[in-house]
Amino acid sequence: MITWWHSIILGIVEGITEFLPVSSTGHLTIAESLLGYQIDAPTVTAYTAIIQVGAMLAAVIYFWKDIVRIATAFFSGITNPRKRCTDYQMALAIIGGFAVTAVVALLTKPLIEGPLRSLWFVAGGLIIWALVMYCGDRMWPWRGEDSIRLKDGLILGLIQCLSLIPGVSRSGATIVGGLFMGLDRVAATRFSFFLGIPTLVAAGGMQAVSEFSAIGGAGGVGWGATIIGTVVSGVVAYASIAWLLRFVSTNNFTAFVIYRIIIGFVMVGLICAGIMIA
Repeated sequence: MITWWHSIILGIVEGITEFLPVSSTGHLTIAESLLGYQIDAPTVTAYTAIIQVGAMLAAVIYFWKDIVRIATAFFSGITNPRKRCTDYQMALAIIGGFAVTAVVALLTKPLIEGPLRSLWFVAGGLIIWALVMYCGDRMWPWRGEDSIRLKDGLILGLIQCLSLIPGVSRSGATIVGGLFMGLDRVAATRFSFFLGIPTLVAAGGMQAVSEFSAIGGAGGVGWGATIIGTVVSGVVAYASIAWLLRFVSTNNFTAFVIYRIIIGFVMVGLICAGIMIA
């Protein structure tokens, strides 16, 4: 069972890191390990996925007007080809990206919830993707959000699949992918949010259904703790979203690159010292 105060801690970690390019799953895995939980236990991996729904609901609330506008444009474009504006193209990109990620995630589910939960993968993902992020951040932006099309969504959906490796970061993968494709930082970050909403809500919902009895049953983490973690992650994530969008409008990602590398090597040291069990 996860205690209520441990769930608050994990909810805060999830809320802060879900949308920052630092890997929320990686940080949750580290926190769960330090708190003494078996990180590859099915109920713990289910808990990790479910509390992400809170962060996604925060994103839905924050971007509600954008979501309504894009959804309206999509349905209008289906019935009337003349109304297929940039918002319609954005909707196609989101749907296409989500479909690609969903297929790959379902096919690799046993691998994601098993061997890839090792802290060695988390540490490696943090360090290696930091270097990729550094390179992407040096690309010259030449496109805005209104240029995103279905092809972009499909490519970024495929890139998002790299975040199935703990430590890479879902937002980090899609943001960096967008930067390499010429999107400016704000456009890449906003599209990362739009693509992440259906992706993580679906992942959390599927886990809630498939692991319902395991979480609430004997030996499970407990639905009380899971609900607390979900609510806390949502409240904290809302503030994190607002901060990140302001940050990327005037700053690059160097601070995140440095942070990822430091955390990655600290993890390696703790694992080698036996303080953390990989």
